[in-house]
Amino acid sequence: MPEDGRMGKLYDSVTPELVEFIARQHMFFVATADASGRVNVSPKGLDSFRVLGPNRVAWLNGTGSGNETAAHLAMVNRMTIMMCAFEGKPWILRLYGTARTIQPGDPDWEELLDLFVPFPGARQVFDMTVDSAQTSCGFGVPFYDYVGQRELLPMWAEKRGPEGTIAYQDKNNAVSLDGLDGHLPPRTPAGIPTSAPDADA
Repeated sequence: MPEDGRMGKLYDSVTPELVEFIARQHMFFVATADASGRVNVSPKGLDSFRVLGPNRVAWLNGTGSGNETAAHLAMVNRMTIMMCAFEGKPWILRLYGTARTIQPGDPDWEELLDLFVPFPGARQVFDMTVDSAQTSCGFGVPFYDYVGQRELLPMWAEKRGPEGTIAYQDKNNAVSLDGLDGHLPPRTPAGIPTSAPDADA
């Protein structure tokens, strides 16, 4: 336990100290849930996280086997992001807030996408408003050595190509595990995303 006897500290913004901690992390976890059904927790990497201000962060989501985050946000707009140190200071950081789902065809898709390294198969950017942040001790988190990022996801999408990736999304990402609408962007007859409303609720 820390010397001051507290197990954690609550912040109302992402402070410079927290920004420095975030910059050192190679991985983060995202949790969302509907009012009922499964709670989803997903690990993320690939340099896909950006701090945009004291109360705003964004992260880029690639095409995956599920689409739980977008489906959950459309029903209950809440999100928790967690990072934990596997080396150095034993810290756990959680960011709490709400988020907008931005995807191809939305007005600010290109602007937000440009914040990240080009990523084949990019499916959404989640633009999160952080209402609070909390640090806690990571005394029980083991040490791990960082070796590198897996490149399998962008390689998979690049091999499929844009049309193949969209076909995969339409087949596998349209409905969540609990039967919720995945809120994929509308497609033209050629399968190209068209302008779509946000998937917020």
